Amino acid sequence: MRRGLWMIFRWPLALGVLSLFGLLSALVGDQVYDLLSWLSLGIPLVLLGVVWLRMRNSPRQPS
Repeated sequence: MRRGLWMIFRWPLALGVLSLFGLLSALVGDQVYDLLSWLSLGIPLVLLGVVWLRMRNSPRQPS
């Protein structure tokens, strides 16, 4: 049972930690921290776009 929960929540947890890191790095400093924040906050958006395109191009199953 515990392994099943880990399998379900590992990607949302990883994206949440990545977003938290991006928000904190934007508050901490400039230059390199700004780059880190842009990258870490942009990765979830890129993944969202990839998943959206995959769902859009996949054949639909009748319900």
